[in-house]
Amino acid sequence: MSTNNNNQTARSYQKQFKDFLQAVFRTQAYFGDFFGGGIEVLDGVQHNATAFSLKTSDIPVVVGDKYITDPNVGFGTGTSNSSRFGERKEIIYTDTDVPYTWGWRYHEGIDRFTVNNAMESAIADRLDLQAQAKMKQFNEAHSKFIASVAGYTKQLTGYTNDAILALFNDLSKYFLNIEAVGTKVAKVNAELYNAIVDHPLMTSGKHSAVNIDNNNLPMFKGFVIQQVPDAQLQGNNVAYAYITNVGRAFTGINTARAIESEDFDGVALQGAGKAGEFILDDNKKAVVKVNKDNTPEG
Repeated sequence: MSTNNNNQTARSYQKQFKDFLQAVFRTQAYFGDFFGGGIEVLDGVQHNATAFSLKTSDIPVVVGDKYITDPNVGFGTGTSNSSRFGERKEIIYTDTDVPYTWGWRYHEGIDRFTVNNAMESAIADRLDLQAQAKMKQFNEAHSKFIASVAGYTKQLTGYTNDAILALFNDLSKYFLNIEAVGTKVAKVNAELYNAIVDHPLMTSGKHSAVNIDNNNLPMFKGFVIQQVPDAQLQGNNVAYAYITNVGRAFTGINTARAIESEDFDGVALQGAGKAGEFILDDNKKAVVKVNKDNTPEG
């Protein structure tokens, strides 16, 4: 069976697939807020490209340093040669090459004789569905990435009211002490989510919620609580707590095309690309994973 195109024209759909990927990411990414709510997509990537270029200076540093109150900083012997704000850092928007770490592909055929739809409509439908299918791969990769870069790990001793309260008291204290700035989010598994919303502190008289994209999400001890499928958490992880917008997700499209096939009366719809994730080292402290220990609950 021949695999070449016999010099027939291949039509590129990279721009369309890029638009589909970005739209699907905004609605179906479980950890989209970790990456600023969107994914950076570059089309037309050459086959030998090994990195995606990011402007890393537009990623906020969410871990702060304490304000200096030493009497000889900014005053006294430190007058005119020091600052209570600490060293001044010049902000320069630099392009940082970040390596791709995984890849994706698809390969389908649309036969004019059997498709029972207009060719362009069928191609558009399949590109949309392929973007949604790729989102499953992105979610899995993002979960692994978050678990791998977490700068702190907490243990959950059980799903009792006392254990839940102790966990979130510790998380609240931790984020306060590292002076993390931004919205605190906890992505939790189903059992932990139910334990939180059923907690006595979440009674109707004390209930609090936050409106994010028109969805009222519960808040507990200052954290926006969102449940994710158990499979979206690695190993014995039951939650990821972090400040939003601490990292970036990206993908490069090597190809997204439709080629006339000699094996049937239609086109082969093909696509391939590479992807990866990035976080500043300073921001890793603002990422926490919560493990459930194996101690039987009393």
